[in-house]
Amino acid sequence: MAAQKPHVNLVFIGHVDHGKSTLVGRLLYDSGALSEQDYRKLKQEAEEKGKGSFVFAYVMDNLKEERERGVTIDVSYRKFEGKKNNFTIIDAPGHRDFVKNMITGTSQADAAVLVVSVEEGVQPQTKEHAFLSQVMGIRSLTVAVNKMDRANYDEKKFSAIKDETMKLLKGVGFKDEQVAVIPVSAWEGENVVKATGKMAWYKGHTLIERLDELTAPAPPTDKPLRLPIQDVYTIKGVGTVPVGRVETGIIKPGDKIVFMPSGAQGEVKSVEMHHEMLSQAIPGDNIGFNVRGIERKDVNRGDVVGHTSNPPTVAKEFIAQIVVLNHPTAVPVNYTPVFHLHTAQLSCQLSEIQKKLDPKTGQTKEENPKFLKTGDAAIVKIVPLKPVVVEEFKKFPSLGRFAIRDMGQTVAAGIVIQVTPK
Repeated sequence: MAAQKPHVNLVFIGHVDHGKSTLVGRLLYDSGALSEQDYRKLKQEAEEKGKGSFVFAYVMDNLKEERERGVTIDVSYRKFEGKKNNFTIIDAPGHRDFVKNMITGTSQADAAVLVVSVEEGVQPQTKEHAFLSQVMGIRSLTVAVNKMDRANYDEKKFSAIKDETMKLLKGVGFKDEQVAVIPVSAWEGENVVKATGKMAWYKGHTLIERLDELTAPAPPTDKPLRLPIQDVYTIKGVGTVPVGRVETGIIKPGDKIVFMPSGAQGEVKSVEMHHEMLSQAIPGDNIGFNVRGIERKDVNRGDVVGHTSNPPTVAKEFIAQIVVLNHPTAVPVNYTPVFHLHTAQLSCQLSEIQKKLDPKTGQTKEENPKFLKTGDAAIVKIVPLKPVVVEEFKKFPSLGRFAIRDMGQTVAAGIVIQVTPK
């Protein structure tokens, strides 16, 4: 069996009309992830709906609609292969989905592709997405300067947009070595997967070559075990079977584990994935496991499993960096919305707004403000209203990022800087 290629999760971000969906469709089609047959079928549908020119965008919209209806989709659509890496695209059509996707932990983006139209350059949403990806811990960014066909593949126009975008990215804290800027035409397929010489002046990588250079993160098997619980089943003749995804570390039969925040302890009897028994499970594995000494009442969704030698941290309070994405009025001190933290959902109180940051530089703009509004970034102190496991983002990324929901939408997102244990 061939060795498995390293795996990179990509998120596509950028202003709404700058051609993200078309670029994603082009990448899938030209890399062979979207078959000729599927392409033709979609093209026909797109033409019937009078959207012939948008066949690629239509690919992604179609998937999005299926997703919204809860239809499971053929995963091959959103995965594609380079020569060195395998990729999964976390599609980010509008920023609301993007934020939710990025934070719910299941889709931790390792890298982002920021799409900027050569015709319009940096737009407000471009800025917001760039800042968000920085706050949410993305360390590698590829800028695709799209629609080069509309600018007659002009080098001067590309250079101007490149300079403008680099200035923005440095302003929000990206460093030169974390960013590459690539001219493309998603529409004509130039410099996405192949280059036909329409930009002889450009000597760098195609988009897919740049993505192939990304280093896939090593699975965090060397970290302590952290496994947030998604569901709990009671199975006749077996007993209590918690289900969840291993985020860090390794779990195997015989391990002594503890469920936090309850503190219930037991010994792992068996671990299974897709109805097969495993000798061990590693980060990324979605597993069910049976535990000796644990009853159904001891385990709930939102609990986190660790080894008894290194139990997960239950927070009395924590300090976080947040960005307010979408709040109709203002977020005051003592605001108490619902936090989505790994698999837990609970009310938490913003007990202090310590300082407001300038989203463009990350510097302190104001100490102890009374409230925050849409677009503000801040350092805040948060008090959970019931016991919950919270870890520092830099130690356990998936247990240190959260979304704040209120009034049916994501109003803010953030990462945990420091935890005061209970």
